[in-house]
Amino acid sequence: MATPDPALRTAAPRLRVAVPSVAERVADELRLQLAEGALLPGARLTESTIAEDLGVSRNTVREAFAELASERLVVRQPNRGVFVASLGAGDIHDVYTVRRAIEVSALRGGGSPEAVAAVRAAVEEGKRAAAAGDEEALGSANQHFHGAIVALAGSRRLNSMMAQVLAEMRLFFHKATVDGQFYHHYLRDNEAICVALEAGELDRAAELLLAYLDRSEDNLADVHGEAGTG
Repeated sequence: MATPDPALRTAAPRLRVAVPSVAERVADELRLQLAEGALLPGARLTESTIAEDLGVSRNTVREAFAELASERLVVRQPNRGVFVASLGAGDIHDVYTVRRAIEVSALRGGGSPEAVAAVRAAVEEGKRAAAAGDEEALGSANQHFHGAIVALAGSRRLNSMMAQVLAEMRLFFHKATVDGQFYHHYLRDNEAICVALEAGELDRAAELLLAYLDRSEDNLADVHGEAGTG
C-alpha cells in the first residue's frame, strides 16, 4: 500500500470557525435588551452612552445600529439620531407568520431532555413572577418560554432569527401591557403546551401552540388597531 505524500496532507484546507465581530455582539446585547423590555419604543439611543456602557468604540456602536436598522428594530432620523422602532399594526401579521413557521415546527420536532427542561424552567419562571405580581418579569418569562420552544430544534440559525422576533414582539407588547393582566392570559397556555411536550404528545403541543399564536395575533391586532384609531 502506497504511503500518502506528506505534501498532500499539508495541502488540506483548514476549517474556519466564524467568530462574531464586536459590532455583532453589541447588536446581540441591544436585541436582548429590546426583548427583555429594557428599551421602549421611541426611546433615543445614544452612541456615546452605549459605547461607554459596553466598553466599545462609537464606530462599533454605529455598526451595530446599522445591523439593527436592517432588521427594523431601530430607525435613524436625519439630524435627530437613532430611536427604538415603534412597530405598527401592519407588522403584526408578518411577525406572526414567522412565529408560526419556526415555533410550531420546532415544537413538532421535540428536543433533548435538556431542551425540554428549559421550556419547563421558563414556565416555572412565569409562575414565580405571577405570584410576585411582577408583570415585567412575567413578560420576560414569556419571552424565555418562546425562545426555549425554538431552541428545541438545536439550530443556531433559528435561535438567531428568534432573537430578532422576540425583540419585535416586546415592542408590540409594550402597547398591549396597558392591561395589567396581559401576560397572565398566556400562563395557562404555556403550561398546557409544556405538559404536552413533556408527555411526548408533540402534535397536540403544536396544535395548542398554533391556537395560542392565532389568539395572540388577534389580541395584538385589536390593541394596535384601537390605538391607531384613538
